[in-house]
Amino acid sequence: MKKVKQENPNGGNMLNELYVFMVDLPIRFRETTCAECNWSLPTFYRKMRGVDKPSEHDKNKIIPALSNAEKEGILRKACLVLEDLKVCLAKYK
Repeated sequence: MKKVKQENPNGGNMLNELYVFMVDLPIRFRETTCAECNWSLPTFYRKMRGVDKPSEHDKNKIIPALSNAEKEGILRKACLVLEDLKVCLAKYK
């Protein structure tokens, strides 16, 4: 279920606009990351719980929880979401 962004019809309450925007940030990050990495929601949460672990065959080798491509995609989407926040905040500076 996609959350509908609440718009303030009066357009003048900075606190309300920032609060609604910030509440929506984790949802926006999750949705864009899932789209970037081609993950479902269960995959997103499973990947979020994952940790790097030692290989069963070679104790000196580490099996990463996320691939390098996944890490790059996640960082790219996090930066885009933060840029959106900066644009929202710039309206009030």
